[in-house]
Amino acid sequence: MYSHKISIAPMLDWTDRHYRYMARLISKHQLLFTEMVTTGAIIHGKGDYLHYNEQENPVALQLGGSNPSDLAICAKKAQDYGYDEVNINVGCPSDRVQNGKFGACLMAEPTLVANAVDAMRSVVDIPVTVKHRIGIDDLDSYQFMTDFVGEVSEAGCDTFIVHARKAWLSGLSPKQNREVPPLDYARVYKLKQDFSDLTISINGGITSLEQASEHLKHVDGVMIGREAYANPYIMAQTDSLFFGDNSDVLSRHQVVEVMMEYIEKHLQQGGKLNHISRHMLTLFMGLPGAKQWRRYLSENAHKPGANTETVAQALALINR
Repeated sequence: MYSHKISIAPMLDWTDRHYRYMARLISKHQLLFTEMVTTGAIIHGKGDYLHYNEQENPVALQLGGSNPSDLAICAKKAQDYGYDEVNINVGCPSDRVQNGKFGACLMAEPTLVANAVDAMRSVVDIPVTVKHRIGIDDLDSYQFMTDFVGEVSEAGCDTFIVHARKAWLSGLSPKQNREVPPLDYARVYKLKQDFSDLTISINGGITSLEQASEHLKHVDGVMIGREAYANPYIMAQTDSLFFGDNSDVLSRHQVVEVMMEYIEKHLQQGGKLNHISRHMLTLFMGLPGAKQWRRYLSENAHKPGANTETVAQALALINR
């Protein structure tokens, strides 16, 4: 059974299937999330927005949408594809998302979110979870958050991932909304105390596994975002630290070797090297040669004919 104890956040343009494949090589047990995918893209889009590699499991699909029947259709598709969980985005503050009436603005409509959870749970057996903020705009009292969680949990959602910042729906960019509103971890801790029967996971500003350990004294799970992308190999210790799995972990070089096999298949299918290599740039963060590795891939991976030999040449710049 998978666990929310340690997870990597859904991050638009970052946590695509290529990044998740690499992340799974680094940790066998961390829960991975897709980028947010809109219900409209899944139902009406021409591409296959749900495709992933089966090696990624456990993996959760994050959905953006507010129409309960559309969300139910997409949840059923997610289950049929083999996803372990489907998550509703009630945290993204971008204008584009608001115009689609989903994301953080849904915190002001707990009944609608509850109806969506109910509709989704009626057609799937996998968990339906919600990721939200501690508040939006001037609706930022603790009572506001507990009213939201209370109503949505009554619809059968038992897992809430809480970004410990409120969101400003106007005046701040999505990037600023990840940095400007102050973090309030204590409020998420109190939520867990008051809803002890629910699984509460915390997200926002977590940059080390030491911090994760501290949070786990108060909540059930920790979701790491930008740090897991900027320095992915920090997740290599998660299996032993948090899941009691002391089996061997792939070294960074071994991760690259497996990724080169994966890249070969991608190239054979008509893909480009930089689709994948962009996620590998920070793999050697903090080690001698990391800057050269990063620069070589950045300058060469997009060129016509770039292939695994390009990666091998970059790897040669790392001091083993």
